[in-house]
Amino acid sequence: MAELTAQALAERLGGVVEGEGSATVSRVAPLDAADQEALAFVAHPRYLAGLAHTQAGVVLVPVEMPHVAVAPAVRALIRVADPYLAYARATQWLHPPPTFPAGIDATAVVAGSVARSAHVGPRVVVEAGAQVGEGAILEAGVVIGRGASIGPGSWLGPNVVVGPACQVGARCRIHAGAVIGADGFGFAWDSQAQRWEKIPQIGRVVIGDEVEIGANTTIDRGALSDTVIESGVKIDNLVQIAHNCHIGQATAIAGCAGLAGSTRVGARCRIGGQAGLTGHLTVGDEVTIAAGALVTHSLASGGYYAGHLPILPFRQWQKSAAWWKRLAEIGKWWQKRRGHSTSEE
Repeated sequence: MAELTAQALAERLGGVVEGEGSATVSRVAPLDAADQEALAFVAHPRYLAGLAHTQAGVVLVPVEMPHVAVAPAVRALIRVADPYLAYARATQWLHPPPTFPAGIDATAVVAGSVARSAHVGPRVVVEAGAQVGEGAILEAGVVIGRGASIGPGSWLGPNVVVGPACQVGARCRIHAGAVIGADGFGFAWDSQAQRWEKIPQIGRVVIGDEVEIGANTTIDRGALSDTVIESGVKIDNLVQIAHNCHIGQATAIAGCAGLAGSTRVGARCRIGGQAGLTGHLTVGDEVTIAAGALVTHSLASGGYYAGHLPILPFRQWQKSAAWWKRLAEIGKWWQKRRGHSTSEE
């Protein structure tokens, strides 16, 4: 862990110190569990009362925080425009990730090209034609398929698999067990033989820079064209992204969400946990989809969407969905009718 003074933190964060600028912190902690060596934060007014009881040495607070009681243990407040964002950055400085020595472990199998400054851990496999960039980290059990590439500074956790010909950009983080470039779910029904015929998945997965992918998430390679994850995208654990999807820049997708094939999501979207997108649809830029929502049609930019109908026989579901979309209109008509009947009575 590093150690920083309140003044140094304020300068890095563009904030203003109230109190002892020389107060030092070496870690971050919740407001109610912090001690003198910890930095805490208040991101919402509802938590301001906690300042009266905290033992934190330094606390990040909003610029326009009203006057409230502050515990004697607090040696300094740092006023910043966005305490939550400031906390995120401070955590990176105070809790830097572990370092890995450059080199290739004796148990690794490397047929491809690995940069001198990269770290290749135990039992890693780098197949022929694959490339691993400068400063990349491949932890134990990672498999890099034939002809795949890993960009400079990217980190792949234990047992990550990157399939043949797939590309991972620079400074990405892919957590344990994720699979990038498995076959998409492509089969054609042979009615004569009463069996499924596999459709070869010959596209790739192409991932931009500074993308984070959670543990056990799967991103399928394209059937013909590529599955694309643009730069800055953040994907949680246990997310399924099917073949030929395209995820726009800086979009965030929460855990257990599922995107069916050929879904196109715009930039800076937010998709809640367990949301489902049925495929072959387009979501515009800056759309928010609530947790558990079922998206069955394309969505315009800038909207906030929620809702999930219960499962029904398909024909019944079609009829119910048609009425459900008109409930507000029907409600207004019913209220108007009741008001008219009451006046007649």
